[in-house]
Amino acid sequence: MSARPAFDDDQRRARLAHRHLLAPGGGADRAEQVVDALVAVHATDPATVFLAVAARLTAPGIADTERALYADGTVLRRHGMRKTLFTVPAGLAPALYASTTAKTVAAERTRLLRDFAATGRDAAWTARAQADVIAALDAALAGSPGSPGSSGSSDGLTGSQLGELVPQLRETLDYGNGVTQPVGMRLLRLLGMEGALVRRRPLGGWTSSRHRWAPGPPVPAAPSAAERAAAQAELARHWLASYGPATEDDLAWWTGWGVREVRAALAALAAVEVELDGGAAGFVLPDDLEPATAPAPWAALLPALDPSTMGWKHRDWYLAPEHRPELTDRSGNLGPTVWWNGRVIGGWAQLPDGELAFELFTDPGRAARDAVTARAAALRAVLADTRVTPRFRTPLERRLTA
Repeated sequence: MSARPAFDDDQRRARLAHRHLLAPGGGADRAEQVVDALVAVHATDPATVFLAVAARLTAPGIADTERALYADGTVLRRHGMRKTLFTVPAGLAPALYASTTAKTVAAERTRLLRDFAATGRDAAWTARAQADVIAALDAALAGSPGSPGSSGSSDGLTGSQLGELVPQLRETLDYGNGVTQPVGMRLLRLLGMEGALVRRRPLGGWTSSRHRWAPGPPVPAAPSAAERAAAQAELARHWLASYGPATEDDLAWWTGWGVREVRAALAALAAVEVELDGGAAGFVLPDDLEPATAPAPWAALLPALDPSTMGWKHRDWYLAPEHRPELTDRSGNLGPTVWWNGRVIGGWAQLPDGELAFELFTDPGRAARDAVTARAAALRAVLADTRVTPRFRTPLERRLTA
């Protein structure tokens, strides 16, 4: 018999319900509380952030997330794990950068300088272009006469507007053999990864990815090895508090770190090894061994790339392997899901007329069907006149909208 504390799948599902704010009566009042509970929310598809938060608010809606993102700046869009764009609590952004993003930024800047130099643009040229971008944004936000931002939005400038003011951004990198790339695309992406630029309110509605750019805070110095290790332990602590118990593989997959880094972070936290169903080793924080209470029955309709769906590498305890192909695109991204009591039981989609359709893989019973229907009605009210098509489309979502 194992001496390790045991956490079965029912206990893991109970923890998910409570810690991801999906249990009845467990919703949040503010967007910041949701993002903090989830640690990081995929932001590659802008709709994911708004719908993931709305699904967990006591008064579901879009406006509070817009407030947190654009008015208060208490949650931020930042590049993080696996070079992916996430929305994270502002207080966690420094740890995210030092633990993960800084290494990616260093490699990306090296590649950019190499590619720019190969097309006749040296480091001095790149520095001037970067300075011109920041100066253009500063002038626009100050309302300088004649700038696009002076008669537009105080949120900053789009890439196209910046191109009108900074000619270098309109130039093209020519790699030969017919392969070209806009300078602006490469440079703005790097500055966004560094945090020198931040994404502000987009043109169009909340589903738009045409974000305006604004100057960010000073870019931190590259972290030392000790600072990186401390930041990794800090990020792992937040993640384990929300997603534990979880395996080394789960943490490595979520962060994109190597095995040594994962093990060092777990050791720094004195994480406790526990036994999961099937005998696998999981980990929890040392003060997190008490069992969670079983929640009341609950249903949820979660968006594509939702953290509760994408938070672990090993998902059999909440997503049956036979259902995964219907919900996964060719890159492994999970689409919109229907949940009942901690398990994914189907998927959903918005039809062209705005109504929602869902398909359940098995019959979960009348109570579950009624609860799912009620959640669909609540989501329909949140969407109002907005139409949402996931950026990463799955077989089930395509079939429902055909």
